[in-house]
Amino acid sequence: MARITAILVSALVLLALAGVAGAGVHPGGGTDLTENATVPAADLTNAGSPYAAEYQNGTSTTPLAGETFNVSLEPVVEGLVAPLMLTDAGDDSGRLFVVDQVGTVSIIAPNGTLVEEPFLDVRDRMADLNPTFDERGLLSIAFHPEFGENGRVFVFYTAPLREEAPDGWDSTNCLSAFRVDPTNPDRVNMTSEEILIEIDKPQPTHNGGSIGFNPRDGYLYVPLGDGGGAGDSGTGHTPEIGNAQDLTNIYGSVLRIDVENATRTAAGTLYGIPSDNPFVENTSVPPEVYAYGFRNPAFISFDDAGNLFVADAGQNLFEEVSLVVSGGNYGWRLREGTHCFDLFDFQTPPMACEAVGHLGEPLVGPIIEGGRDLGDVIVGGRVYNGTALPELSGRYVFGYWSDGFIPGDVILLAATPPPGWNASAFPDSAANLTAGDVAMWSVQRLNVTPTGEAFLLGFGEDEESELYVLTTGVAGPDPSTATGRVWKVVPGNAAAPFRA
Repeated sequence: MARITAILVSALVLLALAGVAGAGVHPGGGTDLTENATVPAADLTNAGSPYAAEYQNGTSTTPLAGETFNVSLEPVVEGLVAPLMLTDAGDDSGRLFVVDQVGTVSIIAPNGTLVEEPFLDVRDRMADLNPTFDERGLLSIAFHPEFGENGRVFVFYTAPLREEAPDGWDSTNCLSAFRVDPTNPDRVNMTSEEILIEIDKPQPTHNGGSIGFNPRDGYLYVPLGDGGGAGDSGTGHTPEIGNAQDLTNIYGSVLRIDVENATRTAAGTLYGIPSDNPFVENTSVPPEVYAYGFRNPAFISFDDAGNLFVADAGQNLFEEVSLVVSGGNYGWRLREGTHCFDLFDFQTPPMACEAVGHLGEPLVGPIIEGGRDLGDVIVGGRVYNGTALPELSGRYVFGYWSDGFIPGDVILLAATPPPGWNASAFPDSAANLTAGDVAMWSVQRLNVTPTGEAFLLGFGEDEESELYVLTTGVAGPDPSTATGRVWKVVPGNAAAPFRA
């Protein structure tokens, strides 16, 4: 079992990484940090883009394009608590699987009914959740690309703090593998758990957690927050620079692992490291790290070409979505979105700051940036590839959780790529990025048929790539409530409300 904890170092230790032997491009495609520290970097931050969020008098606003589309939310199932994610198993069974934060995964049968017994239940091994609000819990599942043959499913959830963790920390996130019961395809064998990684958390927030397999390379991607708390600072955070800019730990990063070939690495017996991960030749950096510089990359998804979209929750002003590539530094806490960040004044971005990281590497800005005028935190998000809503084809659909701890109308948005955008030609390494590659997308607000007051929690898609949204009526994972619902996004005015 691989157990990963924070390595707290000073900025001087991090800067010493620039003296690592070797130069140029690693055989696997990652860029050497020494070269990045000495060669002027292109400005990839998107600062000043007409599509960037605007700041004035302590507030941030989202520039919206004029066009919009009508969509309706068609009710699918209700009676859940806090549904965060919906997916299919890729096995042509027609089943849909709903992740509920309280610790269960439920099946929606092909006939549209909710199967009574859960597919998976980790409530007996989870940390106790705060029912009024909590970012911990069962956060996601990912079905192995060959699930129909091997029955493997991967799960990311929050367990109580393990004994080996630092004193006074909050909890331990677990990435685990399970196998389906061979006698019942609708149930996981709960005794089959294999814990791949344990990630100790100093604070309860910023867990990341929406794991997924990339359809292009077959590897498992695991987004991790910066450890929690405000400003990437305090207990459990690297002094002076924060965890997300400290490459000697795994916080504030997206990890990339090989769940098939464990013998390829000494990282552990249950997974391996892809040979083209960007930092495999640098012994000071955990080899799992694929990209870094994130605050709370709570939502990841892939388009059909395998491009990785990461929705990252901001601090006080700016929300963002980035196209993430190998070796990229996505800016936190040097920047919050496209804007400069001041650790001592969250409400006032500095007028100027560097466009590069501590080692001279370019900071990669988001392709989508939103202000707080639409809500408190971004909820990502999928590139739509279905057929029911052709006007949304190729657009990234996302939303906002809520405006304060008060439920409201579900806010959905669609981001349109720049003219000439070619998903199949997007670079796979930060060394090859240009400003044009990461140019910002325009954002339109969708006209959504009213659904009543709700909190938007997540998105999902089925075997036909049709889009779903997940909502709840209360702010926290309160098991005494059953206000969680699954909705299908359909053409405007096509839906009917739930019957009483």
